[in-house]
Amino acid sequence: MTCSARFAALAVAALWSGLAAAPANAHGIEAETGNADPAFDIVRAEVTAEDDWLTFRMSVAGTAGARRPEPAGDLGGAPVYSYVWPTKLDTARVGFGQDLGILAFAVTSHPDFDDTPLFDENGDGDPDNDGRAWHSHWVVLVPAEEACGGGLKVKDIPDGAEPELPATWPGLPIYIDSPGYDPSFSDDTVTVRVPFQAAPQLKGVAFDGVTSGLRVNEQVHAPLLCVEDVFDVASGDLSLPGTVD
Repeated sequence: MTCSARFAALAVAALWSGLAAAPANAHGIEAETGNADPAFDIVRAEVTAEDDWLTFRMSVAGTAGARRPEPAGDLGGAPVYSYVWPTKLDTARVGFGQDLGILAFAVTSHPDFDDTPLFDENGDGDPDNDGRAWHSHWVVLVPAEEACGGGLKVKDIPDGAEPELPATWPGLPIYIDSPGYDPSFSDDTVTVRVPFQAAPQLKGVAFDGVTSGLRVNEQVHAPLLCVEDVFDVASGDLSLPGTVD
């Protein structure tokens, strides 16, 4: 069974079981190496909470952020590379409705489109051409076994629906937030500091680490953004053994 197929089955099982509970003594996740391209081969994933900050950190066997997807030339079929922290946080904690799926924090790169209209990541004065630059999102993931190779998709917003969304939702018909928190890369590690009120109250919340490739539907309709290929899973089984420290 491929990594993506195994991940698909595990992801669906985890979601419908309310996500696996993490062991009481778990903190960061130490991962086995040799599972993926070194830029996505996870060595360690962690989330820490201090004052009003959450810090997401992932280390890989190679150089973090060294690989970005080749452009497809259009939004339809556009590839996305990502470093992802699936969590057991309720989706309402960041401005979505309650209990909508797996709330994940992600750092992504996708040269064919920009989904951070409020921010100019490359500093050229144009906020609409920054998709290639690594940037961050909150996303809601849900099962899509038949439609998506990786078994998950970013949850679609049906036509005509008016769901509760964060103020920095970028206008795409999916449950995604573009809050503008800049990732930093240092050799083998990607780190993002995220402002989060009363962050220490989240200590003990379960999480995992995933590196993956996603793709926009070639017809640009639901499912709009699929997990297509899972590069690596820190726990090996999406059991969310890490806990916010």
